[in-house]
Amino acid sequence: MTEAAWGAAPYPVVLADADGRVVELNQAAVRLFPRAEPGASLAATTPGWLAEAHRDTYESGADAAPVRGEVGRRSFTAYPARSPDGNVMWWLVDETDRQRAEADQQRAEADRRRAEAELAAERESMALLAEAANALLTTLNVDRCTEATARLAAEHLADAAVLVAHAEGRRPPTVLAAHGGEVSRLTAPVALAEVPGLNEALWHFPPVPSRWIDPGELPPWAVPEGFHGPVGTAVVTPLPGVCAPAGALILLCRADRPVFGENEDRFARLFAARAGAALSAAGMYAEQAGITTILMRDLLPPRLHRVHGVDFAGRYRASVRSELVGGDFYEVHPGADETAESLVALGDVCGKGLEAAVTTGKIRTTLRALLPMAGDHLRMLSLLNGALLETESSRFATVVLASAVRAGDRVRLRLTSAGHPPPLIVRSGGGVEEAATRGLLIGAFPEIEATTVETELAPGETCVLYTDGITEARGGPLGDAMFGERRLKDALSECEGMPAAAIVEHVQMLAAQWAGNRDHDDMAIVAISAPYTRSP
Repeated sequence: MTEAAWGAAPYPVVLADADGRVVELNQAAVRLFPRAEPGASLAATTPGWLAEAHRDTYESGADAAPVRGEVGRRSFTAYPARSPDGNVMWWLVDETDRQRAEADQQRAEADRRRAEAELAAERESMALLAEAANALLTTLNVDRCTEATARLAAEHLADAAVLVAHAEGRRPPTVLAAHGGEVSRLTAPVALAEVPGLNEALWHFPPVPSRWIDPGELPPWAVPEGFHGPVGTAVVTPLPGVCAPAGALILLCRADRPVFGENEDRFARLFAARAGAALSAAGMYAEQAGITTILMRDLLPPRLHRVHGVDFAGRYRASVRSELVGGDFYEVHPGADETAESLVALGDVCGKGLEAAVTTGKIRTTLRALLPMAGDHLRMLSLLNGALLETESSRFATVVLASAVRAGDRVRLRLTSAGHPPPLIVRSGGGVEEAATRGLLIGAFPEIEATTVETELAPGETCVLYTDGITEARGGPLGDAMFGERRLKDALSECEGMPAAAIVEHVQMLAAQWAGNRDHDDMAIVAISAPYTRSP
């Protein structure tokens, strides 16, 4: 290449001889190396990396290779070329912008990969949290919820987990789980103060932050049997509940596991929030279920049997939409002896569910208080009507009263209906009579009107009291026909001479079969029979 050609080149060009002296350089090289001039030492006027590369080129005798280095704050690649006279010409190409672009591209690629990794980790975390929430919220059983929490924590948060549930006034339940192992429960009392920060996590609200503790301070009971290897990390994380802590988690990691870092702590807190909510929900459900059971225990219809020579039997079937009890009720108050009447009360409160059950409880309680007046059905119903009108509830009810006493081989009855379907009497021969008693429902009008009728049952005859849940049950071939009074009477006509228990079983079975699995109102039925024998 002629001197004129490389002298006008835009790239810096330096021609040096075997002694390392500058022979010639173009204007671009003069601007880059101001001290360089023909005859000057290459080592004294150019960067050391260029002079060293020039020296190596002559010493090795091999084809020269490009070299890279810095000139000021810029990066250059120097490409050597031997001239015909034995000198070496160095072409310097500024690579600064390209290298910066490559570095920027590499950083961008690294950022992209890091973002993708973080996004994948976040998606995995969200999937695990969704799985945990689904597993925990599908059960409202406290024991199963605590066991599921400990197991999930051992599988996804750490190598082992110990869950200490919050418990007022009693020893807190403690569940342990190791990764891949069985969930176990502590049965022996433990000292919570032996684990630093555990009491604070169990009793402080709002929740305290997670606390890292020295693994050497852990008591033996806080390490599950299935945990293998020394404990490297121990963290106490509160389980926040609704207005109170639901418990606390002790998370354990092996010494050979990566350090429990900020991301793991954040995930643990998110898991703890969901687990605490599930535990609180299960606890509140258990508490409400316990309260409901206690309240309902006295509302469930009693078991009936023979009293003073009179057979009593009853059956109750709650509405499909209610729980255990609803608006239908019955009960029998035995007389003091065989000469005293036993009082039967059967009623139907408007509506269903717990609110109707509360009104039912009020009626039954009031009826018990009015037992001394059972000899006068109308007065008893009038006082009951007044008691309902004085309450804030707007619910009303229909009631039928029956007083029964044994008289020789027969049973004398007094029947009074207050807005209720009249009792049906199954006579010998299969005939079914409707008792001629009528009246106004209670809890709706200031005054009550009702008529009382008297009748007798011969041996084998039965008086049946029932609620309209039986006659109004819809079903049949098309699913919209009511069971009706006609079918009820036909069913009773087949029950001539049957025991009271068999009659109520037969009627309720037919009504239930008629309704099938369709919704229906509460059903209640009571049978009063004159048995063939006088045995008590």
